[in-house]
Amino acid sequence: MYLLRCIPYEDTTKMTKKYKVIAKVTEDKFVRYNCNNLLSFTSFLDEKFKGWRWFNVYLYQRDGRGGQVGNFTNKDRPKGAFI
Repeated sequence: MYLLRCIPYEDTTKMTKKYKVIAKVTEDKFVRYNCNNLLSFTSFLDEKFKGWRWFNVYLYQRDGRGGQVGNFTNKDRPKGAFI
């Protein structure tokens, strides 16, 4: 006799990754944002903080234990919306 386990179907087209991003925008100023799309976040930085230097990307978790998954600079930008 086999025991079958039903796994609910997940629609992956609606799933988004959530990131916590810390960016260095001036010589002595850092900002922190939540974002879902790294490309649109980079455009936001270009618009709001023209001289931004770099940003670190962390997985968003409510308890604050999300690990770092990437880092980008003004010259080395993300190539996609997700990591």
